[in-house]
Amino acid sequence: MEEIFQSVCRDFEVELVEFDGEKDHVHLLVNYPPKVSVSKLVNSLKGVSSRLLRKHHPELHKYYWKGMLWSPSYFAGSCGGAPISIIRQYIEQQDTLD
Repeated sequence: MEEIFQSVCRDFEVELVEFDGEKDHVHLLVNYPPKVSVSKLVNSLKGVSSRLLRKHHPELHKYYWKGMLWSPSYFAGSCGGAPISIIRQYIEQQDTLD
């Protein structure tokens, strides 16, 4: 999944700084230019990853929620004033995806 997200971020000229999460969600720390719409980036991350994971890993369907890999919602927060080391530490402390 991280490779998929890296690819989508490159297409948007966005840097994926950190990737981690838990069984039911992921945490991404991205550095993106003002021209990038967060909603379009998130929709692309979800859409591309869902399509490719369904194609290459059909066995994952048993873990989907109501037949979908991703819920329609997401949370995006700005951390422009926080030191990157603090944000990175928070993400690293989350459970690692298997």
